[in-house]
Amino acid sequence: MFSYPPPILGVLLILVTFVAGAYDIRYRRIPNWLSLGGVLLGIAVHAFLFEWPGVVYSGKGLALALAIYFPLFALRGMGAGDVKLMAAVGALAGAWNWIGIFVITGVLGGLFAIVLATSQGALRATVRNVAYIFAELAHLRMPYTGRSELDIRNPKALRLPHAAVIALGSGLFLLAAAKWAPN
Repeated sequence: MFSYPPPILGVLLILVTFVAGAYDIRYRRIPNWLSLGGVLLGIAVHAFLFEWPGVVYSGKGLALALAIYFPLFALRGMGAGDVKLMAAVGALAGAWNWIGIFVITGVLGGLFAIVLATSQGALRATVRNVAYIFAELAHLRMPYTGRSELDIRNPKALRLPHAAVIALGSGLFLLAAAKWAPN
């Protein structure tokens, strides 16, 4: 069950994600120092507040984020900076809260992707590409090998500044947790 994090962790989560979002929008990169700093701060603050159980809780969030996001990077559907940022979010928020942030971020990312694809006249091609990705994965093939536009490294690929979506998802999670999370 998710819970409202201690205020210091909420502040750190907002600082890390919103700075990362601004960098991603402006430079299309997320600095390593920011992601690594978020991971270290998450573990350290959890250790300070909750001792060993806090370290374990933070570590589970970090591990869960890497377990879910690293395969997306391996499929070349996401940049390494996004993976590292979500690892920092996991370390700051812990596993259960990270799941809430992940769900909100996923919904927002999907909505923004539809808006982006529509605004560039690529919605139909995007829907076909999504179907193609699932078909290729079902046959245990890497989708980007058959269609280069599915490789995030390709300049022709539609790219969304995912760190900005993560920041917005994190902020919305904190608002929702403040209202509905058990104390």
